[in-house]
Amino acid sequence: MNVQDSTLHHPAPGEVEHLLLDRGSMFLQRMSAVAAQAAAEADEVDRQARFPKAAIDAARQQKLLGMQIPVEFGGFGASVQDIAEVCYTLGRACASTAMIFAMHQTKVACLVRHGRGNAHIEALMRRIASEQLLLASSTTEGQNGGNIRASAAAISQSGDEISLLRDATVISYGAEADGLVTIARRADDAAASDQVLLALTVDDYSLKPTLGWETLGMRGTCSKGFELKVHCPADRVFPESYDRIHVQTMTPFAHLTWSSAWAGVAAAAVQRAQRFIRKAARSAGGQMPPAAAHFTAAKMSLAKLRAMISTNMDAFIAREYDERALSSLDFQSSITLLKVEASELAVETVMRAMRACGLSGYRNDGEFTIGRHLRDVLSAPIMINNDRILANVSTSSLMSAVPTSLHD
Repeated sequence: MNVQDSTLHHPAPGEVEHLLLDRGSMFLQRMSAVAAQAAAEADEVDRQARFPKAAIDAARQQKLLGMQIPVEFGGFGASVQDIAEVCYTLGRACASTAMIFAMHQTKVACLVRHGRGNAHIEALMRRIASEQLLLASSTTEGQNGGNIRASAAAISQSGDEISLLRDATVISYGAEADGLVTIARRADDAAASDQVLLALTVDDYSLKPTLGWETLGMRGTCSKGFELKVHCPADRVFPESYDRIHVQTMTPFAHLTWSSAWAGVAAAAVQRAQRFIRKAARSAGGQMPPAAAHFTAAKMSLAKLRAMISTNMDAFIAREYDERALSSLDFQSSITLLKVEASELAVETVMRAMRACGLSGYRNDGEFTIGRHLRDVLSAPIMINNDRILANVSTSSLMSAVPTSLHD
């Protein structure tokens, strides 16, 4: 399918003009206010494993939950670059807040890019912009772990109504959300990979808790398990099949925003290490401490991480409304492996920052502690497990050509 035939939404000229008009400074002011609130409660959110309510309320007040909604539906029409920048900034303040924001915006992207023409989804976009609704994600099911391209639960339809019963072993901030986006098999006789996406508000479903959330890090995401029971009108189902949404939007947005959040966590750790090395050097009359080499390595790792995200961001933007290019083997392999490489590099960066700080970074009770940052970022290779991703992508990688020049 060529660009002209694509069903992905292209921004109208008026939208583009609106976005370019002082957008950078507007978002900077708004996200800085939210980040300040997130940082103020980050330690308490971690200790108590509680939802970062004050930070999300601040995001609502600053209209950031609906920032991606098109101007015609009441939002700011923010780009994926804008979203990623907020994720990075929030990651520096509170990893849980950043990850919640990233997951929410990934679901909003599905609405924006694939929901046109559906009255329910268009109305939901307007509500997200006006009421700043928070959307959760229900993609993990039963024993399938992070394999979101295979569903066990299927939709049952009776007339204009549908129902769904899903063993949702993880719904991040599910109890706190105003709605959720979930995947299901199209029908009882459909294959596991024949999936649809549903956009629901709290009136459409009920949640029964099944699993708690007592984890090493990312404790504020409150990623508990639920029995998800849905009964709602059939128009909650996206017009497009999930396989297209997954390739064109879900995977690129998730991997770009998650990686940006992890990079923010890594940046916060590197900044603390920098402060520690500076203080140690001043105390030693300007002589650099032996651990300074670990700080240099941490800063280089962070630079590599940021460059990796920027490269993949540019690649996505260049193909954003071209379905064929988005579906290409090279792009899909690259954007999938971004999650693997970024998550591993983020852990490496934070670990190097901790080694730069030594015992001061290892402690939990000092100004240079990096314990929370390390615990949070360790979730990156584990949630949607890197081993599973590498196993799934290995065949496609074999089919992809090896570049013959630096400029391919």
